[in-house]
Order: sequence, then structure tokens, then C-alpha cells
Amino acid sequence: MRKSTIWLLAVVMAFAFAGLLFLQVKYVSIILKKSSEQFNETVKRSLHQVSKTLELDETRKYLEEDIKRDANNYLQNSQEPQNIAQSLSQQKLQIQDSNGNILQIEQLHSFSQKFQPLSSLDKKQSTNNIVSTSQDLQQTLKRRLKYQNALMQEVVLSMVNTANLKPIQERVDFKKLNNYLKTEFINNGLNLPFIFFVINKDGEIVYQSGEIKKEPIASDIITYVLFPNDPPSKQNYLKVYFPTKGDYISSSVTFIIPSVIFSLILLVTFIFTIYIVFRQKKLSEMKNDFINNMTHELKTPVSTISLAAQMLKDSDITKSLDVFKHISGVINDETKRLGFLVEKVLQMSLFERQKAALKLKEVDANDLVISVANTFVLKVEKYNGSLDIDLQATESSIYVDEMHITNVLFNLMDNAVKYRRPEVPLTLMVRTWNENGKLLIAVEDNGIGIKKEYLKKVFDRFFRVPTGNVHDVKGFGLGLAYVRKIIEDHKGTIRAEIGPGNVGTKFIITLPLIKS
Repeated sequence: MRKSTIWLLAVVMAFAFAGLLFLQVKYVSIILKKSSEQFNETVKRSLHQVSKTLELDETRKYLEEDIKRDANNYLQNSQEPQNIAQSLSQQKLQIQDSNGNILQIEQLHSFSQKFQPLSSLDKKQSTNNIVSTSQDLQQTLKRRLKYQNALMQEVVLSMVNTANLKPIQERVDFKKLNNYLKTEFINNGLNLPFIFFVINKDGEIVYQSGEIKKEPIASDIITYVLFPNDPPSKQNYLKVYFPTKGDYISSSVTFIIPSVIFSLILLVTFIFTIYIVFRQKKLSEMKNDFINNMTHELKTPVSTISLAAQMLKDSDITKSLDVFKHISGVINDETKRLGFLVEKVLQMSLFERQKAALKLKEVDANDLVISVANTFVLKVEKYNGSLDIDLQATESSIYVDEMHITNVLFNLMDNAVKYRRPEVPLTLMVRTWNENGKLLIAVEDNGIGIKKEYLKKVFDRFFRVPTGNVHDVKGFGLGLAYVRKIIEDHKGTIRAEIGPGNVGTKFIITLPLIKS
């Protein structure tokens, strides 16, 4: 698959995931907004009902007091039927008889005092006067009832106009208000803890039902007018705050949280997959380069050995001892070269197995360093260089695979020789010392060095430091990868640093001692 195709696939999938996440976030925000608006509307509806209930309570209170007062007056003025005449004598009322004459209280009183037994004619006339007086009394009671009704309406109107003059503390029972609020909220499905404030017409808090632990957001406090019929300048306010409003509204979108989590998991998985695809493609390209280079490298010694073998068939060449030694030396050198290339292939197979089969035994690191360094003395001197060995480690016994550790040191020193600066004499130093109960081995050189951004990448498989179109040194990018793997399999570490004075390279190996 071409890299452009992979990039196109990555862009399309990224766009699709981004759109999906955007729609989910947008949907959640809309749900939260609608839930908040619905919550506020429910609270306002409940507050409206509570305000209406308070108005009815206040009206009922004033009416009951007025009716009770009028009932007491009526009971005081009402008496038995046989004492009607005496009752009428005590009331300051005007009564109109059947002849249209208005009788004053005093006249009725004198009439009752002058009443004496009469003749039958007088009795008959007296009876007619009593019936007429009773009818007039009924009419008077009806007029009194109408008067009381008008008086009650006047009282109610006076109450409405003057009630707002009283302090809110006298008009509202706060405990009863708390019960009203709780009942209305529960009836509307809001069984949540709340705190309410009563604000008087001067803007002062006259009552607060509880303490607020943290400063609330202004939008979370819902305000409603108590007694909306009061004049605007004398209105009192009721404010309600729900501490758990956020949790209540958030619970309405909990069903979508798993969907968002799964989408994020898919997104992370997709990104990781794309990363793996690119990495595998890069490794595949590097592996192909390795195979191509290896094929090219194998052709050279094979063709050389083949040519030398053909030359040995010539009887004239076998007669010359010097020529024979030269040809046999070439065959020997090319055979070693083939062996080295085969070892590189074996190193590559080592990575495929992931775990090296180590044959561990006790080894003295100082002796191992001297043994490997001695094989490089002639190579270093060939380039007018010098090899210094500084063995400061007092404890140098390590438990390692001698062959692999030897190859590690050989690779590091061989790189120092291969990547020297032609115009500068090579200086190679191998040093050992102890630190924090471990053994450290350093290989330093004054060669071309490694740029800082490549210090960690040099240990990757098939990686070679870019040198443009210059390919003076042959290689496959496996040497340092092999070094790191062997050191890590021995429970050690290796790192690369820029040499002293920003010249050359310094590799530091850390290995555990036997006693550790």
C-alpha cells in the first residue's frame, strides 16, 4: 500500500471521528440546555403557585377576622323573639311602618311603655300594628345584611391597598412557606434539597433557610415576586437556590457517556493502528533495503572466492608460492567477510525471536575489555591513532554471556574505527568504573559523532544516521540495535552521548554486578 493511500485513509477516518464526536458533544450540550430551561420553568411554576397560596392565606386571614368581628356584634345585638320590642328600643335604627311614617327609636320605646290592655277594637288595631312592625323589622334586617356585604367589600379593598405597608415578616410565616415550597417542588418532580431567601422591598435578606457552602452562579438562583399585586415599589422577592442542580441536570445525559467513551476508545485505537501501519511500512522498507544491501554484499565475496578458486586451477599459479599464498589469503579474507555477513543475518533472526538464548557465566569485565581492546590495537595504529584503556572498576565480576558481550564491545569499537575523521588521528578510549553498586563501561572516540536528535534513534533496527549521498561506510543498521538488545537481555542499559568538547561519541553501558 502506498503511503499516500494510507494518509488519505487516515484523513478520512479522522474527519469521520471528529464529526461524530462533534455531533455527540453538540447533542449533549443541547440536552443540558433544554434540561436546564425545563428545570427553571418547573421551579418558576412552583413559585407561582406558592405565591398564589400565600395571597389566598392572607385574604382568608383578613376575611376570617372581619367575619368573626361582625358575628360577635350580631350575637350581641340578637335576642329572643319575645324581647323584640325591648331590643328595638335599644337599637338606634329608623323603621318605616305600613303607612310610610318613619318611627324613631324613641317612638318605639314610648310605644312599648304606653302599651296597656285595650278593648277588642283596640286589640285588633294593636295586632295590626304589631304585624306591620314585624314586617318593617324584616325589611330592616335585609337592609342591614346588604350594608354588611358592602362593608365587607370595603374591608377587602382596604386590605388589598394597605397590606403592602406591613413588613414581610408579619405577612408571611416562613416555616409555612418552607412547607409550601417543599410540597410544590415534590409535586412537580423536584425532590431536591434547596435553600430559599426572602428579600424585602428594600433589597435586604430578611430570611434565609440555610447556609451556602460555595458562591453560587447568578443563573442558578431563581427569583420570583411574592404578592405580585403589590405596587412595584413595594414588592418583596423570593429567591431559591438548588445546590445539586448541576448533578440533577447532568444525570439526564448519563446515557450518552458510554457512547462518548466508546467513540474515544475507537479514536485512540484508530490512531494507534495508523501509527502501527506507518511503523510497519517503515520497517518493511528498511528490511527491503537490508535485503538488497545484503544481496549486494554477498555477491562480492562470493564472486571473489569463485575467481580465486578458478585461478587455483591454473597450474602455473600453484607453482608460484607467493601467488598461491596471496590467493589463499584472499579466499580466507572473503570467507571471514562471508561469515561476518552471515552473523548479521543471524542477528536479524535474533530480533525476530525477541529473546536471545544466553549462556551465562561469571566473567571479569576488566579482563574482557583488555581482550577485545588488544584485537583493535593494530587497527587503531593503522590509522595513526591511539587506544587508551582505563580500568577503574574495583568490582568487575559480572554474570553474562561472554560471546554476546564480546560482540557488543567489538561492535562499539569497530564503529569508532569506521566512523573516524580521516583528517584527524583516531583516539579511542575504553574505561570501566563502579557506580551505585553497578559496573559501567564507556567507549569514547573523537570521530564524526552523532547529532543530538539522532542519539536515541541509533539503537533502532535498520536505522542509519543520514549522510546525504555519501556512503563511505557500508552497514545495515543492525549493529547498535543488536548491542541494545543484548545489554537489555542482561538487565542492563546503554545510552549514547556526545563526546567531550562536542566531538565524537560516547557510549556508556551499565551492567549489574554478581553481588547485586
